[in-house]
Formats: sequence, structure tokens, C-alpha cells
Amino acid sequence: MKSRSTLATWLGSLDASRLARVLGARKDAVSPPEPRSVGELADRLQRPGSVALVLPRLALPHLQVAEALAALGAPASRDALAGLLGAADDEPTRELEAVLEALADHALVWPDGTGKLCMAGPLRHAWDKPLGLDAPLEELLAGTTSEELRGMLAALGVKPPGTKPQRLATLLEHHSDPGQIAVVIAKAPAAARELLERRAEAAPGEAAQFIMVGHSSPGLEPGARWALERGLLIQDRHRYGPARMPAEVALALRGPGRHAPFQPVPPAPRLVSVTPTEVDREASAAATAFLARAVSVLSACSAAAPARVKSGGIGARELARIGKAAQADDAVVRLTLETAYAAGLLGRDGNRVAPAEAYDAWAEDEPPEQFAVLLQAWRNLPLTPTRVRDEDNKALPALAGAPPCNGCVQARHGLLDAAAQLPAGQGVRVASELGPLIAWHSPLADTLPQDGTPFATVIREAELFGVLARALSALGIHLRSGDTEGLSVECRRLLPPATAAARIGADLTAVVTGTPSARLAALLDSVADRETSGTASVWRFSAGSIRRALDAGRVPEGIEADLTAVASGPLPQPLSYLIADTARGHGRVRIAPAACILHGDEPALLAELAAHRKLAKLGLRQLAPTVLISRSPLDTTVAALRAEGYAPVAETAEGTVRVEKARPRRGTAPVPPPRGTNAKDKGRIAATRAAKASAAIDCNTLAAQLLAAPPTISDPAPFDGGVPFATDTEEIVAGWAKHLPYGDVRQLAHAIDTGRAITVEYVAASGSRTVRTLSRLMLDPPYLEAWCHLRDAERVFTLSRVHSVMSVPE
Repeated sequence: MKSRSTLATWLGSLDASRLARVLGARKDAVSPPEPRSVGELADRLQRPGSVALVLPRLALPHLQVAEALAALGAPASRDALAGLLGAADDEPTRELEAVLEALADHALVWPDGTGKLCMAGPLRHAWDKPLGLDAPLEELLAGTTSEELRGMLAALGVKPPGTKPQRLATLLEHHSDPGQIAVVIAKAPAAARELLERRAEAAPGEAAQFIMVGHSSPGLEPGARWALERGLLIQDRHRYGPARMPAEVALALRGPGRHAPFQPVPPAPRLVSVTPTEVDREASAAATAFLARAVSVLSACSAAAPARVKSGGIGARELARIGKAAQADDAVVRLTLETAYAAGLLGRDGNRVAPAEAYDAWAEDEPPEQFAVLLQAWRNLPLTPTRVRDEDNKALPALAGAPPCNGCVQARHGLLDAAAQLPAGQGVRVASELGPLIAWHSPLADTLPQDGTPFATVIREAELFGVLARALSALGIHLRSGDTEGLSVECRRLLPPATAAARIGADLTAVVTGTPSARLAALLDSVADRETSGTASVWRFSAGSIRRALDAGRVPEGIEADLTAVASGPLPQPLSYLIADTARGHGRVRIAPAACILHGDEPALLAELAAHRKLAKLGLRQLAPTVLISRSPLDTTVAALRAEGYAPVAETAEGTVRVEKARPRRGTAPVPPPRGTNAKDKGRIAATRAAKASAAIDCNTLAAQLLAAPPTISDPAPFDGGVPFATDTEEIVAGWAKHLPYGDVRQLAHAIDTGRAITVEYVAASGSRTVRTLSRLMLDPPYLEAWCHLRDAERVFTLSRVHSVMSVPE
């Protein structure tokens, strides 16, 4: 409430131009309906969701200053902030003021009426332990009694005032002065001084001793009692755990020479001179080459839709097949599939991924329009498409349906921002040197484990698209600003139109410069084999490729006429000879499908069978006067002929007459052993069975198991008038975890609601099955966020890939 009131006061004091600048920077929070008052505007600007949207747009120095201010405990003075950041000189001071001005434009940090700096509440809680410091003293002293405050002041040699608020204010004033804390610690016993100095340098939570104020403990560290009595360490009375060191004490112990990180100047990569013409030329070549391969990749998917692996996505085998058919490497194949899927050109068709209806229209477009569709899809992809390994270093399929990754989007946008800040006429000497610059512009961006240098994967993707050509190209400039119309104009300027003609040479090759039109590519793919793709594509004619066209129903005259229409000159004579020679031998041997063959010595009888109306269902066809073929199996054909009064004889595969002799049916099960027949044998057998049963099952154990077992509940069927779900969590889990029976759904929902650990069998995106123990479950359909004990880290799991659930023993 205090930060809200100070923000409202500061907003009310701004002039019209400055207020407009704040509103422009925070459009996410001031969208309609318009705020009716400054107080309502302050409420909107401080919403946690609104602040979270701003953080990815902040550069590294903005987050460093905000973290330092959170460590000081806002409100704090500018001098204290500058001292903590080491910004005492003129240049760092000006840079700090510029950063504070930018944070104020986003309504994240602002001055109050006393000259101190205030901070938005949600931003203050963005760090659990800013700069490795614990909470301020005032927060840690919440709930401390007046008598305990009096004891601390007395131990410090300060006369305690009469009331609790006065005692608290006096103790806060004392500990806010680093000099006074230094004087106190200088008089401390060696053990206490060593303990405090070690705790000031250690990250919060590293201490392992459990300390209680006012009680001796055999496990108390040497010197801890002395520090607790003076408020240099505070025990949190709301939880068990080590005593906590206030931020003011830790800062004083670290000393004035210890500064928080502050990097207001971006890193400077090595630069070379590049002209706009050179950038355009490199961008045009890269974009043209990528589009040619992308068209080939999608054409290969259209010819044979790739199959999906069981866990979802396109596996390594299919990716290799597509890459071989399209003459493209794995990165280009993945990049094309992901962008085309995001643009709606590909869709799931059962267990395969096939081109969608939009693909046909896209394939007929000119290259600039085709490229613009894929480039726009890449800008907004919530993942890094050429990522090949997951967190466990296992191979990832393409189109695996991974959860959205905000850090991946920020890495892409950070690349565009970093390249846009390069000086005019300058480009990076080595593209990998943009990595530190991306980290400066987008500190919350994700770099991948597969990256040898920071952000190598996203930089490579930008180079493939022609967005980055040592400097930010015209494509990248319009992509960064979101100018769709300008991007289309640049695509038409940099990418040549489709080529509708081919140079067909006497060496039986067809060469197409640039991107072939859809009609030309389809024609050449049907009559020749593609050898290379890129800025120039080459097809080679052969007897096999011409035969393939003839098998597809083409005729020699039509093939020659179509090639003449697209050739840039007369059709070479060797190609004409090849087409004629291949057509001459085509079809000299014919193969017909047949289930069985009928033959005999009487041509009239065979002709009668072929013309018999009631035998038409057999699909009889006469190949010779004494030979018929049937599309029906042998036994079906024999039975049909006998039903019409004929007397055919069946033959074996070797041509001998098949003897139709019925064999008597006999059982194959083994004969059971004889049972005892007398009373003595029967009694012995009954006693043996009873002994085994009593040894196998103990009555007390069985009773305990039955009492501990949960009650049997009927499976819910709310839509059929049956038993409803017991909780909303069960209904949500059952809706997404399709592989789980209701008993496992109950266990998982119970673990989510009660915060208990659970063991699940999980099928990863790579297709491998793993058993994981999870705790700290958070339901975010269709995902489940949890702490994975196997990886000792937080992980996101897809509910539909959970195949079984087991309880964890207490």
C-alpha cells in the first residue's frame, strides 16, 4: 500500500509529456478501459502480471540496479545505491541516472517526496535473495518482543528507550550505520567475528546450525550467542532453521570496497566495415539458398509424409530421410518443419505430419511471399527450432510439442536488439561475438546446452534466414520492428522471382538458377533426379527417371513437349534419344495381379468360365486360350466353380494335384497327473494345501493390509449420470492424462492437492521411458511443474506422457 501511494503521488506530479512517456512504455498496463484516476493507474502498474511482462524488455544494467535497490530495501537513498554499485565517479553516476530514468519510464522505480527511491512491490520480490543478502533488519525483527529489543540495545551499549516502537527505531538506526557495526564487531570475540565474516560471504541458507533465541543449544556454533544477543543474527521464529543475517549487517561486513555488479556499457565485439550493399548481397544469397532448401524439404514431406514417433514429433530417422531427399542439413530441415508448422503449412494426420491445405496455395506463391511467411513464423516461435538435445542430453525429435519457452523468444529478440545497436557501416568480425551482447540486452534469455558459445544456435538461425549478415540486414530491421508490410517489400527486393525456365544440356542435366517455380520443379522432379539445391538447382535425366514418368502415366510425346516448353533453348538430341529409347522398351513385359491361376486343355471351357455371369465376382480374366487368372483366393475360386456344377481340381505350389483328405482332429494339451483316489491320499493333499496357504498368508498381516487399503470408489462417469469426480483436480488431471486409469488419477490429484511426493512412469519427448520421483507439484494444464529428484532440478512434465503413478513410502 505504501509503494502504491508513493507511486500515485509521483505520477500526479509529472508533466504531460513525461506522463505520456510512462504510459507509452507501459501500454500493457494501460490498455482499455482507460484508468479513471491516478490511483487506479498506480494499481494497474503494480500488478504482478503487468510487472512480469516488463522484465524481459529490460537490459542487464536495469536489472542490476533493481536488484541492488531490492537488496538495500527500498525506499533507499541515491547515495546508498550509488555506493553499493560503485558509481561514485562522474561517468558512472551519469550512467546510473540514465538507468534510473529508464526504470522510472516503466514505473518500476521512482523518487518519493523525501528524495529516496521507491520500488514496485512485485519487482522487489523478483529476487529471493538479492545480491546473496537476506531480508532487511526491520523485516526480520517482525514479532520480536519489546523485552528482546531492550536486551539487544543493552548488549550494544545503547540506552533503551521506553516504548517498543522507539526501541525498534533505535536499533534500526544503529544497524543502518556501517561504521557503528564495524565498531561493535571489532570488539567481538574471535569466534564470533569469524562466524559473522563467514556468514556475510556465504549465500543465505548455507548455514546448518539451528539456533533458538534465549535457549542454549549443545550444537550452537562458537560465537553465535554473542551475535544473537546484539541483533547481528536474528532467529526466524516462524520456522526452524539457521539464524539469519540482516542485509544491513552483511553489507557492513563486506565493507565499502565490495560493490554490486553494474555494467552500464554493453560489451564491444570486434567490428569490421561493411557497406549496405554487401549486407544486402549476403542476406539475399542466404535467404535464397534457405528458401530453395525449404521448398525441397516441404516437397519431400508432400511426396511422403513423415511418420511421428510414439512420444510425438519427427524422429532422427525421418529427419535424415527428408534431409537426404531435399539435399539439406539437419538444421535447415528442423527450421523449415517448425516454421512451416507454426505457419499452418503442415498439420498432423494421424501418426504422420502432412502438408495442410494452405501448403498448396503457398507452393504456388512467388519466392518473396513464401520466404516472408516462414520468416514471420520464426520471429514468433515459442521455442528454438534447431535445438537437438534436451536437458538430459537426449536427442529431441522435431515438432515434439515442447512447452512454450519465453527465454527462447527473448534470445531471438535480444539478437535483433544487439545487432541493431552496432554502429552504422560496421558489422561483427565473427558472428559468435554477438553472444555477450545478446546477454547484455536480454539477460533473461535462455542459452542452450548444445551451444559452444553463448547463443550460437539462435545466431546460426538468423544467418540461415539472412537476418544477420555480419550486421542486421534490412530483413532483420523490419522483423525487429514488426513492420509486416515493410518486410514484404524487402523480401521482394532481395529475393528474385521464381524461375520458369531451365537450361537443359547435352550432358542430360537441367540447371535452374534461383528458385524454380512450383510448376517447373514438379515437372523436373517427375522426369529427372535432383542432384543439388540452393542458389542453383541441378536435375539429371536417366533411363530410370524417364521410366518413372512413364510408369506414372506420361507418354513420350507429352514428356518431350513439356520439357521443350520450359527449356531455354532447343531440346538436346541425347535427351530426345533417351526418351525414345526408354519408351521403346517400356511395357514389353506386363505383370498382372492374381490370387490364383486357372488352366486346362479345352479353350471353349475356359472361355465359358470367363463369360459366366455368376462367376464375375471372382474377377476372372483370360490371358490365353487355355489360361485364366482370378483375383480371388484359390479356395474361394474352387468353391465358386463347384457351386456352379463344375469339377475343378486344386494344385499345390509345385504343380501337383492337391489331395483333399480330412484328418481327424486331436487335442494337443498334456494329460494332467492322476489325482489320489483313496482317503489317505486325499487327506495328505488337503493338509499340504492348507499348510501352504497358512505359510503364504498371515491373518494379522492380511488384516493390516486390508485396513490400510483405501476404500474402493467407482470410476466417475459424470456425463452418464454416474459418480462425479471427487475433486476439481481429479477432473482436470483425468481430462489431460489420457493414459492413466482412475486409480492413478486419484493418486496424482491427491499428491497435487496435499503437496506430497509421487513417483511416475514418464515417456520423455525423445521416446525413452523413465521413472521419476516428483515433489512440489504445481498443476498448469496441460503441464505439471515439479521438482525432479532424479535431475535435482525443476522440470516441466506433460500430463499426457504420464503412464502410471506410484505412491512414495512415508
